[in-house]
Amino acid sequence: MLVVGLTGGIGSGKSTVSTLLAERGAPVVDTDAVARQVVAPGGPAHEALVARFGPELAADRRALAGVVFSQPAALADLNAIVHPAVREEVGRRLHELRQLGTAVVILAVPLLVETGGSYDVAGVVVVDCPEEIAVRRLVEHRGMDEADVRRRMAAQASREERTAAADVIIHNDGSLDDLKSQVDQTWTWIQTLLA
Repeated sequence: MLVVGLTGGIGSGKSTVSTLLAERGAPVVDTDAVARQVVAPGGPAHEALVARFGPELAADRRALAGVVFSQPAALADLNAIVHPAVREEVGRRLHELRQLGTAVVILAVPLLVETGGSYDVAGVVVVDCPEEIAVRRLVEHRGMDEADVRRRMAAQASREERTAAADVIIHNDGSLDDLKSQVDQTWTWIQTLLA
């Protein structure tokens, strides 16, 4: 089974690209969705999250983000709680897909570059756009506070670090048709990896 890593900064359009790749036939394992699952009540990381941050913050993702993206030690603690549980669940899902005979899986990992080799992927696709476009998207479409967006961006790898790790870069600063065309080209590249 071919596992292709998909990453990009916050607001770059990873979710849109994931959807477009899924439409072409590749299941997507999204580590953000897995992270939400493992910290939810009953999830394997929930009790540790409550123990470290308290029940109020553990229940309020925005408030928790406000704390961790302004306090590096708190972010390190959160990562130490969440990342191992996410890796374990991702491993379980990939194993399941392999057993089903799946040919290609897209592993969407926002922090793929930051976690440096935590996931074994055959290639890396980076969704990239100028920072100001990403900020505008997040403020206008998700209702996020601009200062919060910029704190989150500062905690992530730079655009240069991400693009340096890329096998393919999808530039998401144009039209949806342009994005679809680049996803088509990326899908063709994925097929060459399969061959």
